[in-house]
Amino acid sequence: MALKTGYAGETCSIARALELVGERWTLLIVRDLFFGITRFGDLQRHLGLPKAVLATRLRMLETAGLVDRREYRPHRADYTLTDAGVDLWPVLHSLVRWGDEHAAQDSPTRVYSHAECGGELDAAGRCVSCGSVPIAADVVISPGPGASGADADDPVRQALQRPHRLLTPLLP
Repeated sequence: MALKTGYAGETCSIARALELVGERWTLLIVRDLFFGITRFGDLQRHLGLPKAVLATRLRMLETAGLVDRREYRPHRADYTLTDAGVDLWPVLHSLVRWGDEHAAQDSPTRVYSHAECGGELDAAGRCVSCGSVPIAADVVISPGPGASGADADDPVRQALQRPHRLLTPLLP
């Protein structure tokens, strides 16, 4: 029997979610959109994936209602997460923390903190200082102790070396 290529017909919520975000590169695209990387070319350079793959994944995310595409010039667009896309934040944060604990080779490359009080977020996304669970737009991302230096030729990597709020455009 041939291996299925999708989860069609599955009644499991995890299987249905994987239909939307389970393909290779898709969660990394969503991660970069949270980081504030909004332009196709910047996403493509930062992720290092083929343009055709990025275009296909972005179209799929747009069709699924997770991403908005806004043209600012003919054939040039910004991509942002919709409310449904932003709702993926707790899932991504949990994956980050799991990866830091179980899959990282060094110290965390990024630290996530609460913009209001500066407290770091724990594994559940709760601020260790004030106890609240901030929404994604109230989370600041900063280079962690395992961060490597920025590539002088890559403006995205350079910008990611500075603390900034999630969902705020990283580059002008």
